Amino acid sequence: MSLELKGIIPPMITPLTENGDLNDEGLRKLIEHLISGGVHGIFLLGTNGEAPSLTYELRKELISKACEYIAGRVPVLVGITDTSFEGSIAIANHSKMAGADAVVIAPPYYFPISQNEMVEYLENLVPKLPLPFMMYNMPSCTKLHLSIETLKIAKELGALGVKDSSGNIDYLYSLIAAFKNSPEFAIIVGTESFLPETIQHGGHGAVAGGANFFPALFVELYNALVENNHVKVEELHQKVKTLYDTIYSVGKYESRYTKGTKCALAVMEICDDYMALPLRRFESKEREEIKRYIDTFNISMI
Repeated sequence: MSLELKGIIPPMITPLTENGDLNDEGLRKLIEHLISGGVHGIFLLGTNGEAPSLTYELRKELISKACEYIAGRVPVLVGITDTSFEGSIAIANHSKMAGADAVVIAPPYYFPISQNEMVEYLENLVPKLPLPFMMYNMPSCTKLHLSIETLKIAKELGALGVKDSSGNIDYLYSLIAAFKNSPEFAIIVGTESFLPETIQHGGHGAVAGGANFFPALFVELYNALVENNHVKVEELHQKVKTLYDTIYSVGKYESRYTKGTKCALAVMEICDDYMALPLRRFESKEREEIKRYIDTFNISMI
């Protein structure tokens, strides 16, 4: 199967109810919001999707319903990383059955592992996968920073590309340089503020968390970069930077990114912002702050 990974692929949040069930209405509205914003794909069960905090049953329900509602309009990627090898295989098989297009693999979390152990893990996992796969470098959550050599082996095993969420611009540049002669191997950045540098140096796109609530902004920025419209790029990139100074600055701890993303969607009346334990949604003070930022941002977009 040929699957071209490029453009803006939001790491979709998982809409939940107060009881922790999947919010079906919110899921439908969110998917339509993303697709109407022009996104090039949707990534389920990533970090913003709170995958490790969800039961296997809820993950499978999300995959099935999301694939049904997306209905082939854009490619669907599913994160299958799990502490259990068999658990990853089970989610991959369900993704295939539901109609997803690819799976996404990060190093199994909790136990620190070596690069060699990661390669052996892939050598055992990949032959059992029913779908194409993409790698995911997320060292802050997995304890392993994927080396260039490990990713080269992953490519030999069939990887379509890598999403880099290390936040290290020099590493990102080294990735692009290492695979410059393999344009079919997609370099997708997870640090959305690095989108201009990624495209300008030969990368392919971004898994941008902010594209959950402002998909059209990121799609417009991506298009301006592809078209080399420098004036428009500067204008739009400044708006993306503003997200970091506003929505992503509310609250404490690293969880503020996912909390802020969900809260933004809630104040935009797209879906509720209930979260799976151990994360909890923002209280009224932070919520009002997010609402002010969204309202101000919407005015500036007119």
